[in-house]
Amino acid sequence: MQPNAMKTSDFYFNLPQELIAQTPVEPRDSSRLMTLDRQTGEIGHRHFFEIVDLLCPEDCLILNDSRVLPARIYGEKEGTGANVEFLLLTNQGGDTWEALAKPGKRARKGSRFDFGQGLIGEVVEVKEDGNRLLHFAYEGEFFSLLDKIGQMPLPPYIKEKLENQERYQTVYSRERGSAAAPTAGLHFTPELMEKIRQKGVGIGFVTLHVGLGTFRPVSAEHITDHKMHAEHYYMSQQTADLINQTKAAGGRVIAVGTTSCRTIESVVQQNGCFQESEGWTDIFIYPGYKFQGIDGLITNFHLPESTLIMLVSALAGRENVLQAYAEAVEERYRFFSFGDAMLVV
Repeated sequence: MQPNAMKTSDFYFNLPQELIAQTPVEPRDSSRLMTLDRQTGEIGHRHFFEIVDLLCPEDCLILNDSRVLPARIYGEKEGTGANVEFLLLTNQGGDTWEALAKPGKRARKGSRFDFGQGLIGEVVEVKEDGNRLLHFAYEGEFFSLLDKIGQMPLPPYIKEKLENQERYQTVYSRERGSAAAPTAGLHFTPELMEKIRQKGVGIGFVTLHVGLGTFRPVSAEHITDHKMHAEHYYMSQQTADLINQTKAAGGRVIAVGTTSCRTIESVVQQNGCFQESEGWTDIFIYPGYKFQGIDGLITNFHLPESTLIMLVSALAGRENVLQAYAEAVEERYRFFSFGDAMLVV
């Protein structure tokens, strides 16, 4: 099937609601792990802590160290006292943020809101898509204030209250800026990462601040008509060197999560080499895409008809992926952010 003939509905699968994970498992690495051979379609079943047995000393893992902001904040409108919920998406430079507002009709241009702790925000622009640009005034350090007043922006399909906010962060998160967690990394523990290092596997980090555009449903009938939102990324020279060395040694570059994958594929040069890079990417990876950077992927199980299942299908083949998802449903795997994992190599 040609990419321009592919429809969003080609990536549909039936998912029972009870398989959507509501809470994370303990410990993190006790989640289940499906293995998928992208050449043969062969499927295996393990636990995540066994990932160390599936890696070779010549391989490297590339992880996204972005940290989720407690980006859901509630403001009281000056003059009326009306409450409005804002979800901060991306920093637009300085103290201006793009945000979702609910209800939007209370957040017109010029409206000012008191968020508590001395944080005041003003809507300086309403964008065509309905998002707001919110400019903040405050004393002190912005992220410290956000830690005090903000709530973790869990996906809407998670109905349970999260008792420990750190469970929606990876253990290696450090660069604040995401509106959602890079969830493939939630399965790693410090102890497991140490075992992986001891085996000789390289571990490198990129930063891609996850925007909600990643999770927005594809409304276009044909996938080529879908427009991705841009997200900010950074790859250090140290990580670029690790990938170059891994490739030169004949090892595999395995991306932990679709965000790491998209960063690597955005940065790779025409000669297949990597160097320090920073920018914005709106790369949309779907079947027909020729991977130049990664050789494998660790990822969770994604929503039907999402850009994420399209990306996994580009790597492993749509039929293989849909067959694997059907088996995951049959075997009662846990789906989405707090769910189980898949290794595609």
